[in-house]
Amino acid sequence: MEKLPQYSVPVQTRIGHVHLKVSDLQRSLDFYCGLLGFEITQSYGDQAAFISAGGYHHHIGLNTWHSKGAPPAPKRAAGLFHTAILYPTRKDLATILNRLMEAEYSLTGAADHGVSEALYLNDPDENGVELYWDRPKKDWPQKEDGSLDMYTKSLDLNDLLTELKND
Repeated sequence: MEKLPQYSVPVQTRIGHVHLKVSDLQRSLDFYCGLLGFEITQSYGDQAAFISAGGYHHHIGLNTWHSKGAPPAPKRAAGLFHTAILYPTRKDLATILNRLMEAEYSLTGAADHGVSEALYLNDPDENGVELYWDRPKKDWPQKEDGSLDMYTKSLDLNDLLTELKND
């Protein structure tokens, strides 16, 4: 293959949606809509549904076209590591943490990455889900050379929950 000239993706580019193969559509809707709060924008019986936040056509597609009743994908195989859902504020992340705790839904991790704070969990099909908020860009940590200094430190969940007391 001939080498192509250098190219950069336009700055305004965004990842529009993720489409997941699931084994049980209703169980996935219970998780993504019932627990996380997404809204169904379109459904196709018990085979597929498109869900969103705030009326967008869809942020997540769910389907059973090739996966109805199937077991979770093996952990030690190529594929999706996690879907990351970006919340607008730290308080919004605290709200969903509180909701997960009330539902007794287990986290698989929680981290402070310097640029963001994140909660990690698995959906009913063991697909990884990251729920996070980004700190303002001006607060992102930098190395001495000016490059970004992302890291993984433990996230203080109790401190995060104090956001709910600031009403």
